[in-house]
Amino acid sequence: MPHATCSTSHLRTSAITLAVVMAVVLIPASARAATGPLTTIPSIRALPLAEAKTGQPVAFEGTVTYYNPGDVDLFVQNGGHAIYVESKPGQNVLPGDQVLVHGRTRASFHVDVVGESITVLRHGALPKAMPADFAQLIRAERDCMLVSVRATVRSADIMQVNGQRYLYLRLLMHGGYVDATVANAGQDQLNGALAKSLLDAEVEITGADSGVFDSKMQLIGALLEVPSLAQVKVLKPAATSADALPFMPMDQILSAYSVIDQTQRVRVQGTITYYQPGAAVVLQNGNSSLWISTRTSKPMRVGDLAEATGFPDERSGFLALNDAEVHDSGIYKPVPPQPAIWRDLADWSSGNGRGHQNDLVSIEGNVVAEVREESQDEFDLVADGKLFNAIYRHPPDEDHLPPPRRIPAGTRIRVTGICTLVQGGTSDPSVAEVPFNILLRSFNDIAVISSPPLMTVGNLTIVIGVLFVLLLIVGGRALVVERRVRYQNAEAAYSERRRGRILEDINNSSRPLAEVIEQITDLGCFKLHAAACWCQVTDGARLGNIPENPSPFRVISEAIPSRNGNSAPLGTVYAAFDRQAKPLDNEREALAMVANLAELAIETRRLYSDLVHRSKFDLLTDIHNRFSLESYLDQLISEARQNAGIFGLVYVDLNDFKQVNDLHGHHVGDQYLREAAARMKRQLRPHDMLARLGGDEFAVLLPEIHNRLELEEIAQRLKSCFDAPFLNEDHPIDGSASFGTALYPEDGITRDSLLRAADAAMYVDKHSSRTALG
Repeated sequence: MPHATCSTSHLRTSAITLAVVMAVVLIPASARAATGPLTTIPSIRALPLAEAKTGQPVAFEGTVTYYNPGDVDLFVQNGGHAIYVESKPGQNVLPGDQVLVHGRTRASFHVDVVGESITVLRHGALPKAMPADFAQLIRAERDCMLVSVRATVRSADIMQVNGQRYLYLRLLMHGGYVDATVANAGQDQLNGALAKSLLDAEVEITGADSGVFDSKMQLIGALLEVPSLAQVKVLKPAATSADALPFMPMDQILSAYSVIDQTQRVRVQGTITYYQPGAAVVLQNGNSSLWISTRTSKPMRVGDLAEATGFPDERSGFLALNDAEVHDSGIYKPVPPQPAIWRDLADWSSGNGRGHQNDLVSIEGNVVAEVREESQDEFDLVADGKLFNAIYRHPPDEDHLPPPRRIPAGTRIRVTGICTLVQGGTSDPSVAEVPFNILLRSFNDIAVISSPPLMTVGNLTIVIGVLFVLLLIVGGRALVVERRVRYQNAEAAYSERRRGRILEDINNSSRPLAEVIEQITDLGCFKLHAAACWCQVTDGARLGNIPENPSPFRVISEAIPSRNGNSAPLGTVYAAFDRQAKPLDNEREALAMVANLAELAIETRRLYSDLVHRSKFDLLTDIHNRFSLESYLDQLISEARQNAGIFGLVYVDLNDFKQVNDLHGHHVGDQYLREAAARMKRQLRPHDMLARLGGDEFAVLLPEIHNRLELEEIAQRLKSCFDAPFLNEDHPIDGSASFGTALYPEDGITRDSLLRAADAAMYVDKHSSRTALG
């Protein structure tokens, strides 16, 4: 037993080390800052998270167990202690290097370090890897340590990000699944044949114990950061290669299904904040909230204290409890909703480092539209210029479905419900902004704050319709009362019919605006007994019946007012009369009618154009939005399928965007997004499409490429956009981004498969790092 004996000096050293660590923990943060930086990994890891947030200085030594030059992840270990360091990409650091790290602490899942400088002292051997089982990994008992695991390879995929290949492994251990990312892989060795040879093989893998986290920095999966292929050792090849498997009928594949689930049942307690009979319950306890899947449909009251037992799992990248049994105690202990604004809920790292997934919140917004579907009622809302949805899911008993809640567009309401982030099955807390929904418990969760403004397109249409009806009534009455002036009445009726057709054309977006204005001026000519009438649009065309030489005529004009009285007129309408003729009694009235119709036509068309633009372009960066990209992607797939062509897709995710907002404010963050979009757009060709998918995610569609090399070259050009710093009023910002590419049809033949392939490639760049730590 060689480890049972030790020298007196060794005992003394251990005691001194323990005393130093205890002193570091007990000394207040202010005193610690005054005495100098923390110099050991144990003293750093022992810091409370509240103190780590203040950025305590550190200066410690350790051995590098993982570093990828293309990323920022650095794991450092010293003896039985290890820590994560966010470094800078491209440093001359190798696994096995003894380094001196200067930096500051940061609060995350545990305390970690933002490295300011990494100095290589010497090169040596890697520390001996600690054996780890699934329970130790999923409980984070080996967090950041160099560990060795034995597992069976269930999938092996080669990802290519920015010209660098990665090997992404899905591993089955006794107890559950873990992921492994192999970086720094030899480009010649890493190929499809190697990946296929690993399928179903028993392997021993050595790497740094990282993790996968949700928006509340809760561990939802295990991830190993593997330095190189040398750390992947095949213990036992697969009994049968994948290519040698016999073909099986598609409808019989379930015959090969088998699961041995040893997940233990757990018990939780909290207040019921949401209940969907036969589907789900949400319990909240303080800052923690949990989505619980259950088949129970027994009555339960929102606001009651309840307990649930079930099996822990992850649901779309978040903690969840499945197959649960829920018991309502009947004790009323309601949870007050957390007042929030759009940015609070869309920002994954809001709320002092905790997201709002599954939390009971309340938020105000203006109603854009409401839709009743078979399974739910959906309200589209806008707050601070950003869209989100409030959803009321119908109870299973359709016979007692309440009538829909009718809320006019433009109404400002406050909705209360459960915040659910929309992530499409991935969890990436480094993303700055993500879409979210609010799940309503009942229509009582909707409170009207203020009615919609009177001046809306709908109200204006009603007013015009009422005026039109009134004019018809007046015309009909005049026909009955003034039989002697049938000609005038017929003229008025004809005029109103033409006016009605003009109103229809105004509301018909397919009719050109110039054609509608020409119809309006023609109506003016008719009302003014064939006098010349035309319109000059401000900064636009001159339309209508324009005399070649207006000098011999008496010309009158009427400004076309803007709906906003403070704005400049939209244009001017003119009428030209014979100077010798007697002025008509209705000259000004007819010209004012022409001006009002022209105003309605121009304003309606501008409103429609603005709505179309908003539906297709991102309001912050003025580039295409997700809707435009997906529509164009569907078009490219159809064309490529028809012509046997290819095209490329690039996924772009800005790194550390949250730090820009935290350090410089959201105003600077918005400027950074606009400048990043402008730089990338300058690198693209006229037929390429750049779109903002949301938050700090972008995508580029490249319709005219010939091979993957050309796709990667364009991705590299986009990456070079971030070489130069982004300037603001205080000091430059060093920006960077992660990129993922996909090529049609090699990486996918549908919209979803291409997006998943590009996202997965970017996901390797993102999740092979610890950028998920905020």
